[in-house]
Amino acid sequence: MAAPPAYALIATDLDGTLLRGDDTVSDRSRAALERVARAGARHLVVTGRPAPRVRPLLEGLGSTGLAVCGQGAQVYDAGTDRLLWSVRLDRELAETALGKIEAEVGQVYAAVDQDGVDGLTLIEPGYLMPHPTLPAVRVGRRDDLWCEPISKVLLRHHTLSDDELAETARAAVGSLATVTMSGPGTVELQPCGVTKATGLALAAEYLGIAADRALAFGDMPNDIPMFDWAGRGVAMANAHPELKAVADEITTSNEDDGIAVVLERLFPTD
Repeated sequence: MAAPPAYALIATDLDGTLLRGDDTVSDRSRAALERVARAGARHLVVTGRPAPRVRPLLEGLGSTGLAVCGQGAQVYDAGTDRLLWSVRLDRELAETALGKIEAEVGQVYAAVDQDGVDGLTLIEPGYLMPHPTLPAVRVGRRDDLWCEPISKVLLRHHTLSDDELAETARAAVGSLATVTMSGPGTVELQPCGVTKATGLALAAEYLGIAADRALAFGDMPNDIPMFDWAGRGVAMANAHPELKAVADEITTSNEDDGIAVVLERLFPTD
């Protein structure tokens, strides 16, 4: 009888990690994930994208299992197209947090991800989508962002770097919200205490898999809590320096099949 795999859960970020720059998954990465499945381990996408923006990617991967979406605010079941768990960001708190940030850095430009499996991404005037391939609806004024319950707020500043904006936002909002940086041009506010780790822990508990049996891949500071939770964290070569500093291993870039390089070593062919 073959020995069980060292890791029972493979948690992968999407942008800058599993996905290439054109939003596709390489054939080599697909084959590596198929190896994982044949070995009896589970693959979970753990991403900042909300459930509606993840659904097409899961369909393309043939996944009918769970996914952690919205920076951990949503645990999505692709098989039934429903949220098993979700946390909303209070809209009044979000407005207050934005005001505190703007008091420090001047005007910021905001977008929101609405809650739910069919929630929209709304963007106010002046906000530029960091991922132009993702669908979004432009509204006429900021007040229109709060028309429905939301899971998070996305922020941009026309002159500050992402690191500068994230650092200032954390100091300004305090316990009103959790501030994360999840990619180029992507600083976000989410419910206080919610991270990729909280969502992943819930999904893993649902599957009956312990943290020390989890292997996580990522590329940005928002993946740090996930690395802290998982048994092993692997950063991509293109990862932010903050994530590389806490990673157990650094693989090749997302464009060079960094996930597949590691999974091929850990899950040899039959």
